[in-house]
Amino acid sequence: MNNVEYPLVSIVTVNYNQTEITCQLLESLRRISYPNIEILIVDNASELDDPAPIKIRFPEITLITSSENLGFAGGNNLAIHKCKGNYILLLNNDTEVEPGFLEPLVDKMRSNPGIGAVSPKIRYFFQPHLLQYAGFEPMSPITLRQHAIGFNQEDKGGFDQDRLTDFGFGAALMVSRNVIDKVGLMSEIFFLYYEEMDWMERIRKAGFEIWYVNNSLVYHKDSVTTGQLSRLKTYYLNRGRLLYMRRNIFGAKFLLSVLYHGLIVTPKEIFIFVFKGRFDLLIAYCKAINWHLFNIFSKEVHENPGL
Repeated sequence: MNNVEYPLVSIVTVNYNQTEITCQLLESLRRISYPNIEILIVDNASELDDPAPIKIRFPEITLITSSENLGFAGGNNLAIHKCKGNYILLLNNDTEVEPGFLEPLVDKMRSNPGIGAVSPKIRYFFQPHLLQYAGFEPMSPITLRQHAIGFNQEDKGGFDQDRLTDFGFGAALMVSRNVIDKVGLMSEIFFLYYEEMDWMERIRKAGFEIWYVNNSLVYHKDSVTTGQLSRLKTYYLNRGRLLYMRRNIFGAKFLLSVLYHGLIVTPKEIFIFVFKGRFDLLIAYCKAINWHLFNIFSKEVHENPGL
């Protein structure tokens, strides 16, 4: 075993008020068979939970403590600046991995220098027979929606082929340092949601391929930090979707997308929140729309950080 056969992989995860969940991920990483890794944990200014036990229980990791909550993109970017690996793997802290999950990802990346990013097969942790991700179909430039291949389907062998995909999945996403050098880091204006989709769009526009790798398996607990129907998720998900549109859709398609979201999506969402009596989510949704109205001419919307 040497560094030629096993190039260094930097594994990055972000912790926010979830010390025990993060430690469960690290326990699973201790059991992997790949011999050449470094692990960097960013604590995103946790307020309700002390991250110190992470370093005590796992002295082999690098714990980076942020003085402020930088969100998903900013937290990961903070660690990427310190990564030494040829490949950088972003893992949500609410995932756990199979012992042999890393070798297929590295092998796929090394098989073709034109591959810029890969994601593994992802199943739900609490329903391990169900798939969450086996690649993505293309995103509609009008609705800004896309279908995750295999979503909520039983994994019975129908997704056991690698495939090109438009998007990797931010819960488990490996990129090469070469890609980061050319494309830059994730845009931190997103904070949460759609930042990895925006990153994948930039990676594809730079001429790199993105692949789903079928024989690498990760389990995802899903929305442990943000919650399934929280104000936080409602705000950043809807804000991020429109940010993606503003940064990546142009011309007539941009105009059609604006009309679709302004005349169809927004009235529909408002009606649903009112009908269900979820005025807390209605307020969060309206704040997301208002953010764009107040930042319609902001140059920061189109900026990308570099290493």
